[in-house]
Amino acid sequence: MAQPLEHGHGCPRDVREQRVGQAGGEQGDPHTGIVPVQLRCAAAEPAPEAAIIIVCVLTSAAALAWLYLLTLHGGFWRTSHRLPPPAAAPDPLPKVTAVIPARNEAAVLPACLPTLLNQDYPGRFSVIIVDDDSTDGTAKVAAELAEAAQAAQAAQAAQTAAGAAPELTVVTARPGPAGWAGKVWAMSEGVRAAGDADYLLFTDADIAYAPGALTKLASAAASGRYDLLSQMALLRASTPAEKLLIPAFVYFFAQLYPFRRVSDERSRTAAAAGGCMLVRPHLLAEAGGLEQMRDARIDDVALGRLLKRAGGRCWLGLTHDVVSMRSYERLAEIWDMVARSAYTQLGYSLPATAGSVLALVWLYLLAPAAAVAGLALLAAGASTGPAAWLAGAGLAGWLLMSLTYAPMLRFYRLSAVRAASLPLVAGLYAAMTADSARRYLAGRGGAWKGRVIESR
Repeated sequence: MAQPLEHGHGCPRDVREQRVGQAGGEQGDPHTGIVPVQLRCAAAEPAPEAAIIIVCVLTSAAALAWLYLLTLHGGFWRTSHRLPPPAAAPDPLPKVTAVIPARNEAAVLPACLPTLLNQDYPGRFSVIIVDDDSTDGTAKVAAELAEAAQAAQAAQAAQTAAGAAPELTVVTARPGPAGWAGKVWAMSEGVRAAGDADYLLFTDADIAYAPGALTKLASAAASGRYDLLSQMALLRASTPAEKLLIPAFVYFFAQLYPFRRVSDERSRTAAAAGGCMLVRPHLLAEAGGLEQMRDARIDDVALGRLLKRAGGRCWLGLTHDVVSMRSYERLAEIWDMVARSAYTQLGYSLPATAGSVLALVWLYLLAPAAAVAGLALLAAGASTGPAAWLAGAGLAGWLLMSLTYAPMLRFYRLSAVRAASLPLVAGLYAAMTADSARRYLAGRGGAWKGRVIESR
């Protein structure tokens, strides 16, 4: 028998000997009558199926992860978790003091502060604005708005039984001690000036309140005996950049801190939304006060954790009655907003940041990429099994993630068709997260209104 021959690239070639039959056929060697039959070498052919199967397994795992998120992750994607109605209207309503840290907010105050000053609240209500080292006349604008509100309500009271405008006090924050985050120190200055309120309403200068919103908040908090009642403000979604990225910002927040779990006393999940946090000061003092979270850069989540760990009854949900008026005209502005805090959220950890970026790629980007690749392979006539698996797993994952995103789009009064773009949005957020780490390592992390948070 002939010995195996070698191809030029080193692959053995099996040559079988076959004599030419009497009926003819292929012509062999004229001397021996042997026809060499060369068999195809499997090692010489590209073998992409193994790689495809690996991608199929990863994509299937991502699809199963989406099935878990859809069915077992606290219903994070549902938008029906709204303010609980009071069992009975408390009488009298609790005394509420709003605390508004404000740093260079003169431009936005005229659109927002009057909505709080004009709340027709039956109980006692006052407002404290903490001027956090502003350079744009924030304190002056606030005082002028308070005078205008008092004059308008005085004129209305002369004709109706309307109550007086709430008292507004402007406090100039003292220089913050070392180790305190700027906003947390401003909040503590407001608490110091608040006196004996039943509830403190921590809110932001860019937040506007619908008529009656404060009454609903205080009634629900008092009736439900909540120590923390927080509503996620409705963010602006008007510009193309806002429509693309802002609903996803709330969606990702809810995925990290499912609102139903935050509101469940049996769950350890804790968070709050900084635009509207109604807090019982008695429990805040028992928990050690804001000093316990003095270095917190993400103050709302830190406050939620502080109060829940102290045994507080907490609630977090969505609303259309509390609205952020801050605009993000361009993609770069949203990019800066996310990059300012993402690395902080990840504990200033490079491994955690790398893991988060890879998780975003796996969970959000792999499924659509696999779906497109699988369909392309099928169209090219590739082996049906692996290609169909790839396409099916990818389409399943893409469909499941879109189903979880559609309710948030509808909550923001946007078309649910946009849900298919979630992988693109997630890719942008992954890039923002990576850029957040880069900024901190470059010494520019957390830059906001002239302040830079030092990296740890």
